[in-house]
Amino acid sequence: MDATYATASINRDAAQALIEAARAASRDLGIRVTIAVTDAGGHLAALARDDGAPFLTVDVAIDKAWTATSFGLPTHVWSDVIANPQVAQLAHRPRLVAVGGGVPIVSGGRVVGGIGISGGNAQQDRDAAEIALKALGFELAS
Repeated sequence: MDATYATASINRDAAQALIEAARAASRDLGIRVTIAVTDAGGHLAALARDDGAPFLTVDVAIDKAWTATSFGLPTHVWSDVIANPQVAQLAHRPRLVAVGGGVPIVSGGRVVGGIGISGGNAQQDRDAAEIALKALGFELAS
């Protein structure tokens, strides 16, 4: 019996590169945002806040990244998930965010972290995250 398993996680350089790609995408969309990247364990790996981005965007971006990492699901699908009465209690988890803008970071079919963006509307945040992931060659979770 194996007592351990190997896991993969985003590294610091890739997390920082995602921040820069997401900053560029957000600028192109005309939004001021906070961008958070978490590792495979949901721990903050990188963070950047645009000048002028509302201060609440910091916590929201971190929690979007954490939520996306937790089950490997983008945050925009969580509103449908928690609509199911069998799992509706998950909506009461303090860090769970069911608004677009959090996307799992997937490499080789494995969730290696999450990116969360807050500052635009839910679609803009999601678009910026997906643009950044595609730019760096990460897979998009379905």
